[in-house]
Amino acid sequence: MIYNQMEFHNVAELERNEEMPGLRMNRIPRGVVHQLGEGEYQRGRFIGQASTGCEIRFVTDAPFIRITLSATVEDGDVLVYCGDYFHSMHRLRTGIIQTLHLDKPARFADVAPEALQKGRFAPGVWRIVVSRNYYPGLAFQAAFHGLDTFGHEVRPPREDELPPLKLLAYGSSITHGSGATVQHQAYIQQTARRLGADLYNKALGGSCLCEKAMADYLIGHGGWDIAVLELGVNMRGLMDAEEFEKRARYLVEGMIRQYPDKPVVLVTIYPNHDDVRKRSSADGGPNINQQFTERLERIHRDLNHPNLHLVDGHDVLTDFSALTVDLIHPSDYGHTLMGQHLAEVIEGLIGQRKQV
Repeated sequence: MIYNQMEFHNVAELERNEEMPGLRMNRIPRGVVHQLGEGEYQRGRFIGQASTGCEIRFVTDAPFIRITLSATVEDGDVLVYCGDYFHSMHRLRTGIIQTLHLDKPARFADVAPEALQKGRFAPGVWRIVVSRNYYPGLAFQAAFHGLDTFGHEVRPPREDELPPLKLLAYGSSITHGSGATVQHQAYIQQTARRLGADLYNKALGGSCLCEKAMADYLIGHGGWDIAVLELGVNMRGLMDAEEFEKRARYLVEGMIRQYPDKPVVLVTIYPNHDDVRKRSSADGGPNINQQFTERLERIHRDLNHPNLHLVDGHDVLTDFSALTVDLIHPSDYGHTLMGQHLAEVIEGLIGQRKQV
């Protein structure tokens, strides 16, 4: 999305509310968000408005800039990058409109330009990345108020200043980055970095339920080269394995039908407490994680599509101690492991695809 000569990446809507200033950055359209949920469980309706993973991108020759932002629900952080080079981190306080004064990196002018051209992004691209808050259960939403370049022109990045490879992700809070201390530590962010890819992160913490409205939105999203779907963990306890399979199949079938030449990576549930919890003899049968995994295996087997790939979540998160104490979300170390392993898997898929 381009607004006022800036690119709002991973932003589906800039929402204006007459009762509060600023433009709220929504990752998913409100018309879709208002259809999310299962019965009375409608967490996705506010998680879908979270700005975590959204970015404001622009290029200017101004030696310094000021950008004005606010947090609407809880305090949270924004990360500033120049290309892929980390610049600074800033805490936004709820209900306070804050202006960040940012100086152009002085040492960039002291080195050969080609030395800086090592990342995915051109180093002249300012990236204001919405990170996360630290209050359990609430999504971090940020609003944009304005940019001041002090008389210097501003423009959105050109295509040659951005990563050519685009990665679309949908999944649970794990894919949205929960457990990582900052957004750039999230495994899917690290996967994108290792692949040299740009990321559209549409994960919904505690709310990845594959509703038809959400599935249709993802099927129609476009603009991506590889899709990663982490499905199942949020649907346990809300529906049985049969309903899970029905919803997952609708999404997966739709994506490979719409984009038959693009790899879709289907990831089974990552290791968690249900894999190892104490069970009585009365429990019987496979646990819910195994049941859902078997349904994903069936979808993969039935569709038998050359660009649909099934990845075992246990091959991505290989160390159970890399979880946090809730035994479901990865720690920073866990996210690092996952980013490395998933990138290796996808690199293999891309290589195979190029050889065909």
